[in-house]
Formats: sequence, structure tokens, C-alpha cells
Amino acid sequence: MDGFITGPEHDMAWLEACPRIDESVLARLAAAVGVILSGRRGYDAARAQADHRDELTAEAYGGAWTGTEIVLTHRPAELADDPAVTAWDVDVVEAVRRAQQLAAGKDVQIISADIARQALEHCLVDELQVFSAPVMLGDGTRAFDVPGGRLVEWELVGPIPGAEAAFGRIYRAR
Repeated sequence: MDGFITGPEHDMAWLEACPRIDESVLARLAAAVGVILSGRRGYDAARAQADHRDELTAEAYGGAWTGTEIVLTHRPAELADDPAVTAWDVDVVEAVRRAQQLAAGKDVQIISADIARQALEHCLVDELQVFSAPVMLGDGTRAFDVPGGRLVEWELVGPIPGAEAAFGRIYRAR
């Protein structure tokens, strides 16, 4: 509720307080996604917290998603031994271009606030899915952090069917 999407150290435990979304809804949302773009800090945090994460936070869409996850990092060779991800050292414009090709008509989802911010700067974000949980984290990673501010206007498309309890909403960039 306070604008943070992770707690300190990229902690995702707050998702446990989120109203549960039916597995069929998670499966429907996951089916639309062909490629996920994530960041290195989030990747490292997920690996470090693996023993503490529940089924919802351990895997994308609670394990309902299968596809290609791309981790953007300046040190891709360090992730070469992880068969679950592909690592690229490219800018966000090139990453989105490549990811769209790999997605073959499906969605490219960005799960990193910093990468999403960069993509917004280049007008590469078509849609935003937002969920809320009845918690305040007070610190962590902000959903959109631009020192000095920057206005980005969104148009409400509607609720995410089946995710109303989690205040699931879809917005499109104006």
C-alpha cells in the first residue's frame, strides 16, 4: 500500500499477506507471458532467500508459469551454470527487442522496478498489472523511483478478472 514492491533486501514475504488468487486465474495470467525480464539484484535475492520463500514467492505465478527468464546483468558469465535463466548484458531497449522475438507473440513481463523504469523512459511499456496487499513495508524497492520526480499517466482498463480481492488492475500507458 505504501508504494514498495519489495521489502529490504528484495524480501517478498509480504505476498503472504496478499489475498489469494485462484490457481486458475494464476494459470490464465501465466499463459499470456512468454518471457520474463528480471534484474540481477532480484535474482540474487531470490536465490539467497530460496529456503524462506513459500510456493507463491519461490516461482513465477506460484509455479504456474513456464518460459524463458532473462536476467539482465553486467556479469552474465556468473549465471552460466543456472539452467533456469539466461543472462544478458545489454541495455533495456535491446533486451526488450530480443525478448519480444523470443516471446513469439506472447507478453514480455518485466519483474524489476529498475528495468521497468528504464523501459518506461523509452516508451516500451504498453500495460501495467497492479496488485495490492494490505501491508506497508516502509522500506525496500519502490515501484517507480525517479529522484526529482517524473509524471507517467496511466489509463485504467479494468480489473483483472478473478483477482478483485487482491485489487488486481490493468492500466495502459496514455
